[in-house]
Amino acid sequence: MSTNRVGDVLLLAVAVVWGSSYLTAKTLVVAGGVLVVLALRFLVSAAAMLPFLARHRPGRREIGVGLLLGVTQASVLALETYGVALTSATNAGVLISLTILLTPMLEGLVTRRWLPRSFFVAAAAATFGVVLLVAGPGFRTPSAGDALILAAAVVRAAHVTLSAHLTSGRPYDTTTLTTLQTVVGAVVFTLAAGPALLPAAATFHAGQWLGIVYLALGCSVFAFVVQLWAIRRTSASRASLLLGTEPVWAVIFGLLLAGDHLTLVSGTGMAFVLAGTYCGQRAESRARSASEPKILQIHRADTAQTGLSGVI
Repeated sequence: MSTNRVGDVLLLAVAVVWGSSYLTAKTLVVAGGVLVVLALRFLVSAAAMLPFLARHRPGRREIGVGLLLGVTQASVLALETYGVALTSATNAGVLISLTILLTPMLEGLVTRRWLPRSFFVAAAAATFGVVLLVAGPGFRTPSAGDALILAAAVVRAAHVTLSAHLTSGRPYDTTTLTTLQTVVGAVVFTLAAGPALLPAAATFHAGQWLGIVYLALGCSVFAFVVQLWAIRRTSASRASLLLGTEPVWAVIFGLLLAGDHLTLVSGTGMAFVLAGTYCGQRAESRARSASEPKILQIHRADTAQTGLSGVI
C-alpha cells in the first residue's frame, strides 16, 4: 500500500475517533467543566508521551517547532470549546468546516504552489455537505461564539499548514514533536483550570476516568501523532480535507449511540462530504505527482550549480 493510501486511512481513522468523542466530551464537560476536562486530557496525554523524550534528545530548533505547534493546538481547542458553548452546534459545525477551504489557501500562500481549481471545487462541495449535515436545528444570529469558532478555524488551518511547512525536509522526530505539543497543552490548561482541577477530578468515577483516558490516548496521542506523520508525507490540504469528514462520523455515532435520526437533508450532506473528499484527494494526488518531478529537477539544478561554484 502506498504512503498516500496509508496516510489517508490513518487520517480517516483520526476523523472517526474525533467524531466519536463528541458524546464523551459533552458528558465530561457537564461533570467537570471545560478547563478541567482539557487539563486532565492533556496531563494524561503528556504522561503517556514523555517516555519518548528519553530515546530522542531534540535540538533547540526542534523544541521551538514543537512548542509553537503546541501553542497553536491548544489555542484551537480553547477557541473551539468556548465557541461551541456560546453558539449553536449548527453555526459551529459550518464555521469550523471552513478549515477545509482555508488550509489550501494558506498552504498556497506559504509554498507559492496552488492546487488546481478542481480541488477547491471538491473542498467547497465537502463544506456544503457539512452545512446540510448540521442544518437540522437551523442557524442562529451571529454571536461572539461564532467569532470564536471562526478564529478556531483560522488557527486550525494555520496549525496544519505550519506542521507541514516547519517540518518539511527536516530530520525531526514526529513523536517528539507530538510530546512537546501535549506538554504545552498540559501546562496551559492546568494553569487555566487552577485550584478547581483537583477537587473536580476527585469527584470523577471510573467511567468518567475511562472517558478522560479515551480523549487523551485516542483523540490526542493517536490523533496528533497520525496527523503530523501524515502531513509530513502528503500535504496540509489533503490532511485537512480528510479530517473534514469528522462531522459525518459524529452523525453516525449519534445514530448508533444516542438514538438520533437521519433525515434526507443530513443524508444528502453526508454524500456531499464523502464525494467532495474523494474527488479532492484525487485532485491533490494528481497535482502533487505533477509537481514532484519539477521540484526534483530544481533540486538537481541547484546541486549542480553548487558543485560548479565549489570547483570554480
